[in-house]
Amino acid sequence: MPLNIPNLLTWARILLIPLVVGVYYLPLTIAEQNLVATAAFLVAAITDWVDGWLARKLNQTSAFGAFLDPVADKLMVAAALVVLVRLDRADVMLAFIIIGREIAISALREWMAKIGAAKSVAVSLIGKLKTIAQMTAIPLLLWHTPIGPLDVHLAGTWSLWIAALLTLWSMIYYLKKAWPEISARSR
Repeated sequence: MPLNIPNLLTWARILLIPLVVGVYYLPLTIAEQNLVATAAFLVAAITDWVDGWLARKLNQTSAFGAFLDPVADKLMVAAALVVLVRLDRADVMLAFIIIGREIAISALREWMAKIGAAKSVAVSLIGKLKTIAQMTAIPLLLWHTPIGPLDVHLAGTWSLWIAALLTLWSMIYYLKKAWPEISARSR
């Protein structure tokens, strides 16, 4: 495992997961819990972008980093969604759609890589839009408290619905891209 700045940032993102979850078990006010969880999630979201940028800029890309980065992203999103469902801030079906898609597409990508067809399920624009919607929805729902006239919970809920729709759309997109390989190998 190469020890470089991008990989350290990815590990830091993984280490933030217990903070996002665990803060809701600490004897803090709900406002303090929301603040810490939101800040930790936002730091993780920012490091997701920074570690990829640094890896390319410093020429420190690695197979391990390419593996660990999406795992860290999926763990953080799944953990935050479970917390939001537990807090009754997110619909369980939306969380299931998002987490289920992440598992299914990760498995699809692994299989496609194993058969030498990974490029056909490379990250697409729709996948990036899905990520942006998730990274908007989750902090809003973790924060939960209105900001002036802005109903943060409502904005987060709408963003999560958009993320879920983009999640389904991107899953269909990736499955269509992989379908020729799937059908050829199922005979």
